[in-house]
Amino acid sequence: MEPGSDDFLPPPECPVFEPSWAEFRDPLGYIAKIRPIAEKSGICKIRPPADWQPPFAVEVDNFRFTPRIQRLNELEAQTRVKLNYLDQIAKFWEIQGSSLKIPNVERRILDLYSLSKIVVEEGGYEAICKDRRWARVAQRLNYPPGKNIGSLLRSHYERIVYPYEMYQSGANLVQCNTRPFDNEEKDKEYKPHSIPLRQSVQPSKFNSYGRRAKRLQPDPEPTEEDIEKNPELKKLQIYGAGPKMMGLGLMAKDKTLRKKDKEGPECPPTVVIKEESGGDMKVEPASPKTYLESKEELSHSPEPCTKMTMRLRRNHSNAQFECKRPPEAFGFEQATREYTLQSFGEMADSFKADYFNMPVHMVPTELVEKEFWRLVNSIEEDVTVEYGADIHSKEFGSGFPVSDNKRHLTPEEEEYATSGWNLNVMPVLEQSVLCHINADISGMKVPWLYVGMVFSAFCWHIEDHWSYSINYLHWGEPKTWYGVPSLAAEHLEEVMKKLTPELFDSQPDLLHQLVTLMNPNTLMSHGVPVVRTNQCAGEFVITFPRAYHSGFNQGYNFAEAVNFCTADWLPAGRQCIEHYRRLRRYCVFSHEELICKMAACPEKLDLNLAAAVHKEMFIMVQEERRLRKALLEKGITEAEREAFELLPDDERQCIKCKTTCFLSALACYDCPDGLVCLSHINDLCKCSSSRQYLRYRYTLDELPAMLHKLKVRAESFDTWANKVRVALEVEDGRKRSLEELRALESEARERRFPNSELLQRLKNCLSEAEACVSRALGLVSGQEAGPHRVADVQMTLAELRAFLDQMSNLPCAMHQIGDVKGVLDQVEAYQAEAREALASLPSSPGLLQSLLERGRQLGVEVPEAQQLQRQVEQARWLDEVKRTLAPSARRGTLAVMRGLLLAGASVAPSPAVDKARAELQELLTIAERWEEKAHLCLEARQKHPPATLEAIIHEAENIPVHLPNIQALKEALAKARAWIADVDEIQNGDHYPCLDDLEGLVAVGRDLPVGLEELRQLELQVLTAHSWREKASKTFLKKNSCYTLLEVLCPCADAGSDSTKRSRWMEKELGLYKSDTELLGLSAQDLRDPGSVGWDVYGIRQGRGWAADLLSPVLGTAWQIVAFKEGEQKEKEGILQLRRTNSTKPSPLASSTTAASANSICVCGQVPAGAGALRCDLCQDWFHGRCVSVPRLLNSLRPSPPSSPLLAWWEWDTKFLCPLCMRSRRPRLETILALLVALQRLPVRLPEGEALQCLTERAISWQGRARQALASEDVSALLGRLTELRQRLQAEPRPEEPPTLPSAPASDPLREGSGKDMPKAQGLENGDSVTSPEKVAPGEGSDLELLSSLLPQLTGPVLELPEATRAPLEELMLEGDLLEVTLDENHSIWQLLQAGQPPDLERIRTLLELEKAERHGSRGRGRALERRRRRKVDRGGEGDDPAREELEPKRVRSSGPEAEEAQEEEELEEETGAQGGGGDGG
Repeated sequence: MEPGSDDFLPPPECPVFEPSWAEFRDPLGYIAKIRPIAEKSGICKIRPPADWQPPFAVEVDNFRFTPRIQRLNELEAQTRVKLNYLDQIAKFWEIQGSSLKIPNVERRILDLYSLSKIVVEEGGYEAICKDRRWARVAQRLNYPPGKNIGSLLRSHYERIVYPYEMYQSGANLVQCNTRPFDNEEKDKEYKPHSIPLRQSVQPSKFNSYGRRAKRLQPDPEPTEEDIEKNPELKKLQIYGAGPKMMGLGLMAKDKTLRKKDKEGPECPPTVVIKEESGGDMKVEPASPKTYLESKEELSHSPEPCTKMTMRLRRNHSNAQFECKRPPEAFGFEQATREYTLQSFGEMADSFKADYFNMPVHMVPTELVEKEFWRLVNSIEEDVTVEYGADIHSKEFGSGFPVSDNKRHLTPEEEEYATSGWNLNVMPVLEQSVLCHINADISGMKVPWLYVGMVFSAFCWHIEDHWSYSINYLHWGEPKTWYGVPSLAAEHLEEVMKKLTPELFDSQPDLLHQLVTLMNPNTLMSHGVPVVRTNQCAGEFVITFPRAYHSGFNQGYNFAEAVNFCTADWLPAGRQCIEHYRRLRRYCVFSHEELICKMAACPEKLDLNLAAAVHKEMFIMVQEERRLRKALLEKGITEAEREAFELLPDDERQCIKCKTTCFLSALACYDCPDGLVCLSHINDLCKCSSSRQYLRYRYTLDELPAMLHKLKVRAESFDTWANKVRVALEVEDGRKRSLEELRALESEARERRFPNSELLQRLKNCLSEAEACVSRALGLVSGQEAGPHRVADVQMTLAELRAFLDQMSNLPCAMHQIGDVKGVLDQVEAYQAEAREALASLPSSPGLLQSLLERGRQLGVEVPEAQQLQRQVEQARWLDEVKRTLAPSARRGTLAVMRGLLLAGASVAPSPAVDKARAELQELLTIAERWEEKAHLCLEARQKHPPATLEAIIHEAENIPVHLPNIQALKEALAKARAWIADVDEIQNGDHYPCLDDLEGLVAVGRDLPVGLEELRQLELQVLTAHSWREKASKTFLKKNSCYTLLEVLCPCADAGSDSTKRSRWMEKELGLYKSDTELLGLSAQDLRDPGSVGWDVYGIRQGRGWAADLLSPVLGTAWQIVAFKEGEQKEKEGILQLRRTNSTKPSPLASSTTAASANSICVCGQVPAGAGALRCDLCQDWFHGRCVSVPRLLNSLRPSPPSSPLLAWWEWDTKFLCPLCMRSRRPRLETILALLVALQRLPVRLPEGEALQCLTERAISWQGRARQALASEDVSALLGRLTELRQRLQAEPRPEEPPTLPSAPASDPLREGSGKDMPKAQGLENGDSVTSPEKVAPGEGSDLELLSSLLPQLTGPVLELPEATRAPLEELMLEGDLLEVTLDENHSIWQLLQAGQPPDLERIRTLLELEKAERHGSRGRGRALERRRRRKVDRGGEGDDPAREELEPKRVRSSGPEAEEAQEEEELEEETGAQGGGGDGG
């Protein structure tokens, strides 16, 4: 990648594999299968089958970890070199008393390192200045030409870099400008990274999980005290220089030795001069350096002090600065904070969302990738992230379920716990080499866990011992990988060493430390092949031996990784040990020990593994012979056996190359603390060869014996394969028995031979032979079973002959072959007999059938048997057709005919069969045509008359087939005739038919598919009856009434039950009331069939009640009248009982009344209390004035001649009937009489009509009694006095009375005989419109105030009513209030009774307050009504509906605009859901 290029070009994608379930079941086998393709890329990705989804097994609440800190631009090798260089310059200028400021050139920071490097490459500062080549320097730094940038670069170089370079060369700097940055205010001040001081981090001394921790200095041995304090130390064992494996030989040293070791490693004799306070110079040893300053540092010791360096060190001794000090070993710092998964995830998601300024899941992976490499290459931007890497799964728990008996696993978890793809299982599979290592090698046999965040990275590295690795991403955002194949591993190392020699000079094994990145584009530009991939959750990434790989995380995720080794890895593992030996790098385990351990038990090895181990063992034995021979040539003859596997790794490492010895080592009696491998026998010590001796594990005679066992195991397959080949190819002419072949297969299974082609042939041969035996046994046993054999697929004659040939060709002997030959002989004999029978046709059916039965018993299909079967089927089919079409037979259905035709199609053709099929087809066609005609008659919209249907049925009866549609048409015609008879019977009866009977007949007639002339007449009668009922309902019923018309017209039998009425009202409010017939105690069947009500008069009256009597036409008019009278009496008794009960209830207006003591319940369900409560004049119960319809005082005082004075309070409309007592509109008697006239013209009987007649008779009867009472002498005198009093009040002048305020109409006792001249009872007719808001006149507010001011002047009683007069009037008043009819006499009696008692001032005040509140709220509704009328005008109005006008009561029709206005107000309230001052009263 060229300097200055910011665009990252993603490398090509690595191979991606998606195994099938069959392939996925063998993990290592599948990896071996894809290896030829995948290892060419170094890494590959595997997507498991979609159903493979292991549960996440980590205990999230207990998972706590401390992550590593990663500064991104310190990871990249070239960037780190630049930062180290800048740190050194910054330190140099700090000593000079200045701070380094890096200038910007062409809007980007100047790369001082590249500038210095290019100057050196171009010949040095003097040469460039001499040749004037600064423009070329600018060009090489990718600056644009022609802007005089070369001169600018020269200026910056002379000012910043040149003094440092001069100092490095040892020149005298007295002439240099020590404050070159004072005038550079725009330059960015550089803050040193101090990478060597901050990140030369040693691993924890007793971190038993640090498999990759570099052992650049010997770790101190733990003391007994340490072992007791740290339980992990008890698990430490062999394999590797550090404490990393469980095992033997852990010896505690004395703590004093521990302290001595702690003082630090050997340091070179460097001298640093420090200035003492007295000014004297003192020479003292240098302070201990960090752990990398080993022997290599000798060549980098500071040069002899010049005058300048002496002066610098004297003046700045506290800085302890050395410009030529080599860089320290690089490592990651540990964060100071401990995280849980939740807290780390919150931190990681917050960081990513803030960085990219968008939700984490919306950030594209390409954007994250480009930004990562930009930050890694940036000197200016320091971005720090945290990475929870190399977390030990033994301590924190694996992400996969593990069968460790610590907790019970579910069946699903158990399946995943044993899966080969579980990273705890894969390293120890049978085909894996690592299963032969007993100890848990952290990170190799035991998985490590990784909790990542965005930009957290893993650097370029190869696995320990060049093993395979597998990484599984459990969940979270993707992980981006880069890989380089093993063939290019050395090329990658060369490129990195070439580009960053400063790092590799001091750290030759830098790439083994997992701390160095290099941009893939840079590597690719130098010819290194690189691939990439994005690993998503639920996917595996495999890295192959010696394949360099690196990458970073796209965001918060959780991954798990482990190593594994297969047989093909063994050569690579051996080469890796040689590579480690050259690098003097510690081994994780001993490769020789691993090979010898496998060779010791060859029978346990997989065959492929045994062959690979034999090959490796052979090379290892040859090398060991050569090395021991060289030892003898040196003159070393002493030797002793040593069990190296029992020694800790630290005690058996070569002091020269750090290799862990196992087969042999050279030691010295005089130098017991060290040993060397036989490759470095000259580096042990300077002692005489006579004092040196060989320590060996096996003699040279024992090693070939182990090699031989491996050979036998590896070659045992060849011996077995030779036996199998002879058996399968019958080379010796003798066929083996099945038992012999099974023994060969069993041997392959027991000795775990590979699944080779020969083994597969043996298995196939055995399977084929066993199938032949089974088939032969089935064939023979089927013949023996005879007619009782189980039906199965029979073998044809050709198949039988082929089966016999197959048995003969198999390479094994089977005695069942003779039985099969016997069956073939029987079949051939039967074949000859069948041919003879077919040649002599027509034969008897009995003979043919018997031959067929014998053929079935053979168990083999013979061609002649099929011909016999065809002949038998023809005869059977013809017989079936003959029986079906016989005249005496029962008519068959169309399905039977079609079935016969279908069966005939499968019968072998012959002249008789063809003729029968033609006759059947013709008959079926005719039958289907008539059936279609009948279907059209049944389904047609235009119904046909009965005569037409009779003709169709008569024609179809001649067809000898059962036709369902014709039969349905016949049944419909019969029903039509019965229906016509019923209509004639009803129409010609003695009485008019009931409406329910007519409706039932109409419903039946409409459903019949027959044209009926009488149906139209009946429909017209029913429509007329419904029209009358609707007109009566509109006359009587209030809007949204909960009562039916019949209930309103009949006396209220449950008048005494307050709870029943109230619950009925509440049910209406909630929309829960039942149907009319259920409330009357009648079922639908009773209404349709009046006869079912029964003839027992007493039973009807007791069981169903008087309402049911009204609905029973069979009882006659007399019984209906009796039932109505009984209902009247019950209603009167009930209301009297209710009045007595309600009179005892305390008044809500009393000050002592509380909700607890009051028993009255308003229609709203609440207890009426305080002001605003009204008492019903009929039932004496209390209600909220705002919840019911109340009389209006102003309505009763409007202009109506003759006018009356305001003080005639007894004429004020203060009468209040609750909605439970006033159930209907209470039309006037004249309106009811008009309905009765219309009823007489109906040719239909309605229960409502008869109830209306009874109600009318009751009203007229009461009117007569009322007129008689009003005409009596005493009452007439009282009425006269009232008239005089009104005239007197009218004559008195009242100047304060407004001239526009009218008085209410008064009744005239002289005209009491004429109902139409009597004043109308205001507010009683059409009660549901009483509360409809009127237009508010400007003076109405003052009218209400005037009435309120008159209350103190009201006095009474104005008449003295004797008890003898009062009682009859009150009884009449009670009966009149029960009538659902408006009569003027009722109002006259009410005025008399009012005048005979004091004025009810409390009620008048309550009514005035309610009217005031209503008038105040009606203004808003008035404006809404005005807008509503405007909309009607805009729409052009609506045409008048004559029918509606006819059905409206006379009072409403005659009221003109006021009634229309009230109706509009009602509609508005219904639309807006407004709760008016009392609702509709019903």
